[in-house]
Amino acid sequence: MGSQNMKKKNKKIVPYKRPKNLNVGMIIFAIIFVYMSFSVYTYLKRDKVQFYEVAEGGIVNEKRYTGIILRDETTKYTDRAGDINYYIREGKRASVGTSIYSIDETGVLKTFMAEHPEAGQTLSEENLSDLKRQLTSFATTFEDENFRTVYDAKYSLEAMMLEYGNFHALDSLEELIAQAGANFQQVRADEAGVISYAIDTYEDLDVSQISEEVFNKTNYSRSITISGKKVPKDSPVYKIITSDNWSIVFPMAPEDVEKYGEETSLKVKFEGTDLTSSGDFSTFLGADEKVYGKLDFNKYMVHFISERYVDFEILSQQVSGLKIPVSAVTEKNFHLVPMGYLARGGDENSSTAGFMKEVYTEEGTSAIFVPATIYYSTEEYYYIDLSEIPDLNTGDYLIKPDSAHAATEELLLEEEGGTQEETNEAASQTARAAEQNGRFQLGANASLLGVYNINKGYTVFKQIEVLASNEEYYTVKKGMRYGLAVYDHIVLDASTVEEGKLIY
Repeated sequence: MGSQNMKKKNKKIVPYKRPKNLNVGMIIFAIIFVYMSFSVYTYLKRDKVQFYEVAEGGIVNEKRYTGIILRDETTKYTDRAGDINYYIREGKRASVGTSIYSIDETGVLKTFMAEHPEAGQTLSEENLSDLKRQLTSFATTFEDENFRTVYDAKYSLEAMMLEYGNFHALDSLEELIAQAGANFQQVRADEAGVISYAIDTYEDLDVSQISEEVFNKTNYSRSITISGKKVPKDSPVYKIITSDNWSIVFPMAPEDVEKYGEETSLKVKFEGTDLTSSGDFSTFLGADEKVYGKLDFNKYMVHFISERYVDFEILSQQVSGLKIPVSAVTEKNFHLVPMGYLARGGDENSSTAGFMKEVYTEEGTSAIFVPATIYYSTEEYYYIDLSEIPDLNTGDYLIKPDSAHAATEELLLEEEGGTQEETNEAASQTARAAEQNGRFQLGANASLLGVYNINKGYTVFKQIEVLASNEEYYTVKKGMRYGLAVYDHIVLDASTVEEGKLIY
């Protein structure tokens, strides 16, 4: 019995309850995870402030113009029909009496030349080198959109071949062909000049006929007569340019007139080449009463002997300074203080700039010195920011210091340098009216252009002075006392921030 009771007692098992212990490590990990998730979320949702690193440089004008070329050119016509052969290449200068072309009325010249190869002349190594240079020059400047230049090069090479092959044999050639019974005539230049075979309808064009219509290339046509072609009587077969003086006429937009209207000379770069040249510049009203520009040159005419239209870029004088995007520029209002009110605080050796503020006490009226940062100065006024000067407010009176401070004032103006071209005239009048008997009441203000500098981790307004501009960039003055320096970081889009904003 005893053993049975013992077995029953052993079967009663009481479960052990383990104490509940908190896992501190898991809690800390969970807190860190939540914090990191929140930080990542807020970072992704936060507006990003893009910055721009200030670089030294200038603005290059990249506007392209298309002009029409005017020259002293005369078109020559043949007085009979027949097969034509040229003996001088495009763009070469011919003197009076030089053989330009021949006319074969019977059509037997080709046959005669084939049967009498001795009438021609074998090309020399020098001639072959010239042909190779011509081909190389064409290959390096060819552009797909100007495919017609392929034909120009072909005609030019053909003329060179004829010149090299036949020119030295012309004297004997005429006699040999005459003996063969062919009716052959050599035509010689009756005046000196540069030869061209590109004929269009603008040989007699002058500035009085200029209008928008002449710049419409849709209906423009140009013909080049090639050797071996049969031409009718009175056909235009070549033209001669008798002067190295030539002009480019081009349409001008209102902004071009404003920018270049007062210039007398402009430097241009011709598109597709490394050629630049300065020309005398003038403007005139065309037949349609619109403004056109005219550039006059006295060299490089032969480079464009086959062309009527030319694309070019005006190379404006590049202003040196700091290059910043237009989007980075904003405006800020400043209070104006007239010249004569700048003082130096503390003892006589202090260099702290500021102003003397008029205060009222039980003992009467006195003045205290208030330090101030001068952001900019003109010949009339200093620009200060009252938000940075707790002891000065709109409506306070400033008092002129004694004459002992005049020298320090002039020194600061010299250090600032430059003038703000577009000072707010209304604010200037208000400031002048507020000054009476050596006392000036703060109130007049004017705006300055500037950018937000973020070197310190928050936005700080830095004043700029624009020297040049285009649609995308400004060139601003460097070395200003409170201005920008190379490698400064500024906000790329000033409209997205305000002054004093922290940049993460």
